[in-house]
Amino acid sequence: MRTKVSSETRAYKAIKTERRTTQTTDDSVEPDPPSISLKSDSFRRKFFPATSPSQWNDWHWQFDNRITSYEQLRKIVNLSPEETEALVHPINPLPVSITPYYLAQIDLDNPADPLRRCVVPVFNEREKTAGEAEDPLNEDEHSPIEGLVHRYPDRVLFLATLFCSTNCRFCTRSRMVGHQKALHWEKAFKYIREHTEIRDVLISGGDPLTLPGEVIERILTEIRAIKHVEIIRIGTKVPMVLPQRVNAQLVGMLKRFHPLFISVHSTHPDELTPEAVRALTMLADAGIPLGSQTVLLAGINDNAVVMKKLMHGLLKARVRPYYLYQCDPIVGSSHFRTPVQKGLEIIQSLRGWTTGYAIPTYVIDAPGGGGKIPISPNYILGTSKEEGLLLTNYAGGKFAYPDF
Repeated sequence: MRTKVSSETRAYKAIKTERRTTQTTDDSVEPDPPSISLKSDSFRRKFFPATSPSQWNDWHWQFDNRITSYEQLRKIVNLSPEETEALVHPINPLPVSITPYYLAQIDLDNPADPLRRCVVPVFNEREKTAGEAEDPLNEDEHSPIEGLVHRYPDRVLFLATLFCSTNCRFCTRSRMVGHQKALHWEKAFKYIREHTEIRDVLISGGDPLTLPGEVIERILTEIRAIKHVEIIRIGTKVPMVLPQRVNAQLVGMLKRFHPLFISVHSTHPDELTPEAVRALTMLADAGIPLGSQTVLLAGINDNAVVMKKLMHGLLKARVRPYYLYQCDPIVGSSHFRTPVQKGLEIIQSLRGWTTGYAIPTYVIDAPGGGGKIPISPNYILGTSKEEGLLLTNYAGGKFAYPDF
């Protein structure tokens, strides 16, 4: 069995190979009907007029036509001086890659557009400020073997690929995503087999759902065969940036590996397009529990109204809000990071004002490898010998609980 994927180039070749193979389709999953939202179709007609709707809906086409250079981007986007300088300067911390689908969702004339800021670089990325690091979470130090991070006692992070179809500018693994580096899966499988305390494996990267279906199946088969592994999770942004990837073949294969969970990386309500919601619906219909992971970003989603709209939209698509992350201090991220107090204010704006299902856990992934630490507004006012524990609620009311 082939046990390594080495780079964006190899992933690209593997996907081309997949076109020539036939995957088994689960008969219980309905075939995909052609579907393009009005916004996407308008973009297709303007910038890809020779592309048919069926081609646009093919994730292979989306993959092949990623925008990866300044020359490509400037023909579509009205770039600002800050964006232009970042793209043409020889020092660029993150590779640029944007699917045509995702580019169709941004405002081509507004540099402040939330989705645009997530994927189009600006000059600020070259500015290193105090406390920033290439590997702020010390993942490399918690990596017993290449491609595997073992920080928590009973679970590991399995890096299946270093490739993403669309590169986020605030990516925690910017030091490695898109770079030419081999990942030797067999060593990771062996490590998991030998460490019986591991009951939970999170498959991430890069984005594992950018791999060919047969490769994803191989990884899942190997891990599911390990008896002490109870749960498999996949971390992905594919439903938001490449929803065409979520098709009958992929979903039919994934549902064979239950209990399987998927964590969807979501940033802004504008990502919840008809295409994205349809992809999430297919996954949910296959019985796959979906959770969301959102990074708090200055000027993008650091607003109570925006965050509530995102959380409500996710719930309607059957995605349970899971984590709200304080932005990791990677190099060049200062323009994305908010004060922690802003995150606390947003949680306060949700708690009590909307359903508890819509409230994620606000966490800081502690620099230095301390793991995720939950941060919460303080609703405890103190204690009283007469009344017990003194509390305040979401509306500022004061209450006592007889905690004697």
